[in-house]
Amino acid sequence: MTKLAVQDLHLSYGDNAILKGVSMALQQGEVVSLLGPSGSGKTTLLRAVAGLEVPLRGVIQIEDKPVFDGSKNFEVAAEKRNLGLVFQSYALWPHKTVFDNVAYGLKLRSVPSGEIKQRVDNALQNLGLGHLGDRLPHQLSGGQQQRVAIARALVYNPPVILMDEPLSNLDAKLREEARAWLRELILKMQLSALVVTHDQNEAMAMSDRILLLNNGVIEQQGTPEEMYGRPQTLFAADFMGSNNKIEGTVSEVRNGATLLAGPGWSLWGESRGGAKASGSKATAMIRLERVRVAEGPGENRVKLPLVTSMYLGDKWEYLFHLGEMRLRAYGRESLSTGEQWLEIPKNDLWVF
Repeated sequence: MTKLAVQDLHLSYGDNAILKGVSMALQQGEVVSLLGPSGSGKTTLLRAVAGLEVPLRGVIQIEDKPVFDGSKNFEVAAEKRNLGLVFQSYALWPHKTVFDNVAYGLKLRSVPSGEIKQRVDNALQNLGLGHLGDRLPHQLSGGQQQRVAIARALVYNPPVILMDEPLSNLDAKLREEARAWLRELILKMQLSALVVTHDQNEAMAMSDRILLLNNGVIEQQGTPEEMYGRPQTLFAADFMGSNNKIEGTVSEVRNGATLLAGPGWSLWGESRGGAKASGSKATAMIRLERVRVAEGPGENRVKLPLVTSMYLGDKWEYLFHLGEMRLRAYGRESLSTGEQWLEIPKNDLWVF
């Protein structure tokens, strides 16, 4: 069942177009992440769905019921869309207990007190907060405050929950733990969630599907595996993962492969985004983890000076120079500076 549908949504701030015809759908029990650089339109799209921004045109439907239709000048107010909202700031009442923070929206809706207690207790138990109902927000850790904000969003049993950078206020270690339990909660409760994030690792870990926005349009969408392993454009390839970007001139095209060359080097790669003509400029992309330090010359290998090795805990990162370009690779040990052979697997080098 489709929980949320957006069709041809346009939104501007004055003369500045932010959304330029965005369409998407969210299914029952699905988590979709809106990913993209600052200014791409991801937060604006979330706010438009929530009713906090007014589009110029397009249609927004929740459970097949329209909440915005630009052609009919129809709009349902934000508070009547029955959506769960989790903001980056959490926005907890500092003088209210955890229980009262979660119960506040239900009291505004005149829900009977007995039902309020049952629903709030259930929400707190689901998030491991059952023993903290009497505490004030300042008595909680950042992770606990975040869970309170999520409990407050879930207590309505909303058809869709909207999250705007829900983990951004947590430190790096807690973020990794939080995205794991949040994904577990989503699966357990079969939530339908639309999540804004700028963190690609967070998007891949939590999502069933990722929408990558670029300058107000959807650049590409797909599963995390598709977005990481089969990018359709240079922008999508560059935005996902840690990459080496190699610029050169096309010297040959053969059977879906492109030979890219520069001063003193040439490398075969997989043609993406349409074959380039011989003699034209092109850009190749390869994930850092796909580059390998080799013991000697061979197919698709180049000999490059190693500038430094950097210890990252679970691996080493190497920095090489390819002319004026920098190439990085991962390995298991520190290497001495000097010339090393690098293997660039043909099928992992994407030429755009």
